[in-house]
Amino acid sequence: MQQIKIFKSVDTEIPQMEHQINRWMRKSGARVLSITGNLASNPSSGQGPMSSFAAGDIMVIVHYEIDAPQK
Repeated sequence: MQQIKIFKSVDTEIPQMEHQINRWMRKSGARVLSITGNLASNPSSGQGPMSSFAAGDIMVIVHYEIDAPQK
């Protein structure tokens, strides 16, 4: 049975997000079919001299397959 899992974080926490995703993959036993991600910049990123340091949102979608539950 195919399913999806969505992870959301900010770009300043990428190592923690990678750890979370890798740990989930190991523990779930899921067979990963694909991983897609998107980085959205902070809406205020065009304002002020320090704006290049504003965190952006990251979303990662894992498309995976698991065995169907036994009836």
